[in-house]
Amino acid sequence: MFERLEQIETRYEDLGRQMSEPEIISDQQKYQKIAKQHRDLEALVDKFREYRTVTTGITDAKAMANEDDADIRAMAEEELAGLEERLPGIEEELKILLLPKDPNDEKNVIVEIRAGTGGDEASLFAAEMFRMYARYAEQRRWKVDILSSSESSVGGLKEITASFEGDKVYSQLKYESGVHRVQRVPATETQGRVHTSAITVAVLPEAEEVDVKIEQKDLRIDTFCSSGPGGQSVNTTYSAIRITHLPTNTVVSCQDEKSQIKNREKAMRVLRTRLYEVEMERQHEAMAKERKQQVGSGDRSEKIRTYNFPQNRLTDHRIGLTIHQLGITMEGHLQPVIDATISYFNAERLKAEGENAA
Repeated sequence: MFERLEQIETRYEDLGRQMSEPEIISDQQKYQKIAKQHRDLEALVDKFREYRTVTTGITDAKAMANEDDADIRAMAEEELAGLEERLPGIEEELKILLLPKDPNDEKNVIVEIRAGTGGDEASLFAAEMFRMYARYAEQRRWKVDILSSSESSVGGLKEITASFEGDKVYSQLKYESGVHRVQRVPATETQGRVHTSAITVAVLPEAEEVDVKIEQKDLRIDTFCSSGPGGQSVNTTYSAIRITHLPTNTVVSCQDEKSQIKNREKAMRVLRTRLYEVEMERQHEAMAKERKQQVGSGDRSEKIRTYNFPQNRLTDHRIGLTIHQLGITMEGHLQPVIDATISYFNAERLKAEGENAA
């Protein structure tokens, strides 16, 4: 492992030198490519250098612990204890950083939220969940663009599809896919009883045109009048778009924009992403099966997370995490939950790597 880390460090330093060469600086495309490679290695190299500093410190402290001077020995033993306590954590982080990268981690995402079991209450929770993710995106300085949505009669959302664009969006949101269950007293409940509802969340890495090739002959494009909010043009112009990909019978529609061209662009983004997901599932069948099990059908019993409002409690059932700050989380302060989930699944990957190696 350490020989590989030294090679990576040499590569990192070489890339750094290349970034200061005039011929590279003058070629912006080449410069950006090298800068990205350099940036991708930075966290791993920094952690390796920290590891080396700590191991050198341990060696020096052990040598000082053999000194005749009692004060120096005591100081060395105290320093040694602290360094030895840090070392296992650094080694664990190094192993995680060396795991194969998910090629989709850098991608933007399409998030689809749908109300499941629970009727109006589920649609209200779907709207609150979208607001939570939008606020989290705002904190991360990501851009959110609603691609399509369908409101319920009580002002909630039957479903919503939106793109999230920014730095490493998929790496942060990929474990949000699944059934999210809510337990609370609905506003319409007169006897104060707690109801349980559920929504589904799907987080899909957004496909670029180079990822998925779509033939025009494979598309059927229909136009229709928009419905719902939208001003005077609603129900008077055929601006809404429905695109059917005939080979897979995948149907997407968009009516949020007044412009037919803009609706078509948005619908194509969603179509590309869904077809990319189908292709990824074909390549990784085992992973896809696990993913489908997570998303499920929107039934209350198939849940990855429970949001219990009376107890101000959020529970992630996959990783055994419980926090009693639900109100804060729903305001978009989602990072502690996301960090804990990523750490858990990284540990699972490490465990699997160890078993495969054995």
